[in-house]
Amino acid sequence: MDTIRERVLTTATYICDTHATVRDTAARFGISKSTVHKDMTQKLPHMHPVLSASVRAILDENKAERHLRGGEATKQKYLRRKSCENRAEAREQSSLKKSCRGGRI
Repeated sequence: MDTIRERVLTTATYICDTHATVRDTAARFGISKSTVHKDMTQKLPHMHPVLSASVRAILDENKAERHLRGGEATKQKYLRRKSCENRAEAREQSSLKKSCRGGRI
């Protein structure tokens, strides 16, 4: 029982200190997102109501910003893809120029 209590309080403190998401917290502590969520929403309020209120506010904020983070991730994905395509195109053009100079076309 003490290990569960320690896990709940440690993850709650981590979320408060870093404003981490459930996913980040789960990865940091090697537990599932479901466990983090259940600990924060069901167990923490009984153990530490004040800390629970702080965590709840952070989780609500993260949830409200979720669509923005997703949109930013998608934007970065397509920017990386475009950058790779541009580099490949530049390499092609560079190799064509070299072959043209060598063959005197």
